[in-house]
Amino acid sequence: MKALVLAGGYPQIALIQELKSRGIKVLLADYYPAPVAKPFADRFYQVSTLDVEAITELAKNEAVDFLITACTDQALLTVAKVSETLGLPCYLDYDTALRVTNKSYMKDVFHRFGIPTADYFVGAQLEEERVAGLQYPCIVKPVDCNSSKGVAKVYDRQSLEQAFDNAVALSRTGTAIVEEFVQGAEITVDVQVEQGRAYVLSKAYSDKIPDDDKFVIYRTRFPVEEPEAIHDMIQDTAQKIADAFGLHNSMMLIQLISDGQRIRVLEFSARTGGGVKHELIKRVSGFDVIKAVVDLTLGQVPHVQVQPPESKYITNVFLYCRPGVFDRLVGFQELKEQGVITDYFLFKWQGAKMTGAASSGDRIAGFTLQAEDLDTLRQKYDVVRKRIKVLDAQGQDILRHDLLGEL
Repeated sequence: MKALVLAGGYPQIALIQELKSRGIKVLLADYYPAPVAKPFADRFYQVSTLDVEAITELAKNEAVDFLITACTDQALLTVAKVSETLGLPCYLDYDTALRVTNKSYMKDVFHRFGIPTADYFVGAQLEEERVAGLQYPCIVKPVDCNSSKGVAKVYDRQSLEQAFDNAVALSRTGTAIVEEFVQGAEITVDVQVEQGRAYVLSKAYSDKIPDDDKFVIYRTRFPVEEPEAIHDMIQDTAQKIADAFGLHNSMMLIQLISDGQRIRVLEFSARTGGGVKHELIKRVSGFDVIKAVVDLTLGQVPHVQVQPPESKYITNVFLYCRPGVFDRLVGFQELKEQGVITDYFLFKWQGAKMTGAASSGDRIAGFTLQAEDLDTLRQKYDVVRKRIKVLDAQGQDILRHDLLGEL
């Protein structure tokens, strides 16, 4: 068999390895010339995963048996579209994939099915009568982007106009969403739907870089320590979402806010979380979501059996850089060998141009910490942040150490 994998980020390394372990030849397509997953594929094509026509031609010319991706929204939409066009297997049909990657449709379904979410407005232009009733601050974002691109927090009508125009410009459909800001702890929930039943695999806090204008995740923390009623609401909401969108056998990523008394859903997608979320899910629940997406694509329904977590506390820390050209990491391998960090991960390639920390797509690397108590976790973290470096081509450390605050 021959598979075409779309997107060459860190999660696709695990996906390619899973495919090759089954004796499947792997082709990889990505917009960048040297994505981190490139060395793991049998053949690489520099093609944008958003170029449906080009991906269709590539799949036809290579006579692939199926297309697949993991942990990314927009590439999933291309997989579904091309698979439907060519009559190839996919765990989502194109119509469903379109609905679960469009925030406008998503919000409408939330309201119709009683799924708790913030008040909002969607459009290609600001309509005064539609936004007049919204309370500031508001969040503005494109309806069809990921990695926090184009997301802004605004406090008045003037800044709303500017943020809205920016979001529309980034949207492929020229549409943006404005919603009331909900105060509370942000939680990401990973779910596997088996025969229509939603199984919650992982719940983790998402910590954002302290910046009113951006929403860039720099750390995820397990466990989620919320009242039992909140955990019940999360399970109930996960099932409602699966039912509302007709997801029978699928993975789901839900992003929500908890204020300790109730939850509000920000958005969701029929995929696993990006970055290293697939690894966190396995550490927390024992369930392999990468294996599951391959099974589903090949027409097999994975059975969910949730296991106890590996450790009481598990934290993933994501790293960002000042502008520069990335050359190498320093200190990470030694810390792993010494058992200080469980693992580390590289999201960019040597020679990648780093421009700042405007979105989650700007991450350079990260690491995982595990411990049975918070004191030990914090001790490990203090060791790591003193010893790691990210060097540029001139040997200068460009790591944003200032973002490695207290744990």
